Amino acid sequence: MASSRALIAVIGGSGVYDLPELQHRRWEAVSSPFGEPSDEFLFGEVSDVPVVFVPRHGRGHVLSPTAINFRANIDALKRCGVEDVISFSAVGSLDEALAPGTFVLVDQFLDRTTSRENSFFGRGCVAHVSLSHPVSDEMISFIERAANDIGLRYRRGGTYLAMEGPQFSTYAESQLYRSWGCQVIGMTNMPEARLAREAELCYASVCMVTDYDCWHPSHGSVTVADVVRVMHENSRNAQRLIARAIPLLAGADDRGSWTARRSLDNAIITAPENRDPTVVAMLDAVAGRVLVQP
Repeated sequence: MASSRALIAVIGGSGVYDLPELQHRRWEAVSSPFGEPSDEFLFGEVSDVPVVFVPRHGRGHVLSPTAINFRANIDALKRCGVEDVISFSAVGSLDEALAPGTFVLVDQFLDRTTSRENSFFGRGCVAHVSLSHPVSDEMISFIERAANDIGLRYRRGGTYLAMEGPQFSTYAESQLYRSWGCQVIGMTNMPEARLAREAELCYASVCMVTDYDCWHPSHGSVTVADVVRVMHENSRNAQRLIARAIPLLAGADDRGSWTARRSLDNAIITAPENRDPTVVAMLDAVAGRVLVQP
């Protein structure tokens, strides 16, 4: 259990390595039975709302997408009392209309990752949660309102193709993903979104377009300097969006009834008498609400 508590978590990806809006900032290590999180967590307040910031790749960007311990990150957030997660990530665009600098509030995922632990459950305690609508529509509505308030260029809705990486796509892969109807491509929202749902955390993904993927005819003329410039602009806009969205989310009258908060109702299949006590003990934060012993 962490000594500090937070209501809302912000997970920062490439380009979002800190949260300057946080007041009374303090870094704190949070332990998890699922291993080491990406880094210490940064606790503080935004507009008097208790918030925790997680640098997904660690400070200094030391973790590749595959090396991130997504289970430890999500479990540790649950132990901090977090209820809502706003995930920021840099992505490539698979849609001509989504130019660099656009923010996309995605609502679907195609998971092409292959080398990651993607569930808290397994042998000794089996569960199946619904992932048909993997992000919190309630959260997205408030984030959209915040985006409008600050005049952000964004699109609501879209499919995120999660690839393993760390290499970028081949041209053939990029064209295939476009033919599947995906709008953006990235490496970190899966299994993050899956695990957040298993932990009954409301999850919203804010994707920041840095460039067109390699399918685009002008891809070859894009320089590193161009990408870095867009990333800096995206980071500034992300900070503005966070500052506006957090008080809106915290002040929602119906936040206790948001759909994802009861994702584990009827999800655990293993009979109580057959559950592995060691596994159940590890799930105390993620699934303690429903893991009632006989």
